[in-house]
Amino acid sequence: MPEATERKRLFVLDTNVLMHDPSALFRFEEHDIFIPMVVLEELDKGKKGMSEVARNVRQASRFLDDIVAHSSKPQIDQGLPIPNFGSNGQQDKSGRLFFQTQSLINHLPDSLPGNTPDNSILAAALALQEQVPDRRVTLISKDINLRIKAAIVGVPTEDYNNDQVLDDVSLLYSGTRELPGDFWDRHSKDIESWQESGHTFYRVKGPDTEDWYANQCLYMEGDQSFEAIVRQKEDDDAALIELADDYRSANHSVWGIQARNREQNFALNMLLDPNIDFVTLLGTAGTGKTLLTLAAGLAQVLDKNLYKEIIMTRVTVPVGEDIGFLPGTEEEKMTPWMGALMDNLEVLTQTGGGDWGRAAADDLLRSRIRIHSLNFMRGRTFLNKYIILDEAQNLTPKQMKTLITRAGPGTKVICLGNVAQIDTPYLTETTSGLTYVVDRFKQWPHSGHITLLRGERSRLADFASDIL
Repeated sequence: MPEATERKRLFVLDTNVLMHDPSALFRFEEHDIFIPMVVLEELDKGKKGMSEVARNVRQASRFLDDIVAHSSKPQIDQGLPIPNFGSNGQQDKSGRLFFQTQSLINHLPDSLPGNTPDNSILAAALALQEQVPDRRVTLISKDINLRIKAAIVGVPTEDYNNDQVLDDVSLLYSGTRELPGDFWDRHSKDIESWQESGHTFYRVKGPDTEDWYANQCLYMEGDQSFEAIVRQKEDDDAALIELADDYRSANHSVWGIQARNREQNFALNMLLDPNIDFVTLLGTAGTGKTLLTLAAGLAQVLDKNLYKEIIMTRVTVPVGEDIGFLPGTEEEKMTPWMGALMDNLEVLTQTGGGDWGRAAADDLLRSRIRIHSLNFMRGRTFLNKYIILDEAQNLTPKQMKTLITRAGPGTKVICLGNVAQIDTPYLTETTSGLTYVVDRFKQWPHSGHITLLRGERSRLADFASDIL
């Protein structure tokens, strides 16, 4: 058992923490970790299969095996040192890993009868409180019900928050910034303007530019309405901004689609910019994420030949009961999940296809649009492709990294999603992979993000989104 000390804390890990993040073993700095035996049993049961959870379990088991390797029974009783490497690559001071080596179920109160895995974990935490009263024993679990039970029996609990990108999703980068009404007056002496290849550019100097990001969207409302995009941040407190193209008119539509609000116009500017390799679009249902992305994709694939084809995929997480296995090829299996693609293609072929007619949707699917499953993405490389990743809020940061790194030269990746509609267990608005990439990519000069605010689907959909 760990020795008493006031400085170090002792964390009891639940199984779901390691299933969610195998590297959690190395995330507790100088504090100690206790692994109940039932956690090892549950890890053993969950290691089979090709799911993301099974892969995480196998990785957690390998980490534990590396720590335990070449250790004797007395060493295990005294705690095994946990490797913890700092940012400089040197071994930092770290805690120790303890395993349960004796039965502790008799410490369970009468209010929690039975020998369920959760109760065994609680019994271990209660026993540790008695054996090391000078230590703060804390149960780490992503299971809300277990945390409630632990609070009832007097065990301090915490959620696993190391993978949390932000404290509050309201702090997430929106991609836009409103300029003050006196912006031009305050910077009249620090602004240069010129036109080049039909585009208007401004070089702005001053303290306001310090908090700008590359490809951030700037706007000003009122009589002097203004919409621009930051193209480059310079060292001397200066920024190069470009006047945004206006896609609100029928003469400047994209495959027959016109922007209906400011955010949609900014989104089309990013989607049609070949210098932006990675675009993230957030927004509630009906804000036009998929329609705008497909319209821009078809314009660049069929009209401009910038990309060879459109690849669309999404996470197959059902809203209701799973309908079971689906027959056919990979694309045929994915077709029921791609209802959004079919619906939007119907709109696009009617408005921008001219004389193509309704049958053009099937021709486009066969010739220039491919539907792929996320399950077969590992190890692939896509060259000169326009990749649309729908429902990206249901991906973990690790899955998001796996998918984005599939992009080869000339490929553009667009992630669509709504962090308020997460269907994956143990993911929240602040731990979603979509939130993760929005925050991590905001400073990269070849990425862009915009949060779509206004629904444009129908008055019924808008009312339902607000009132329900």
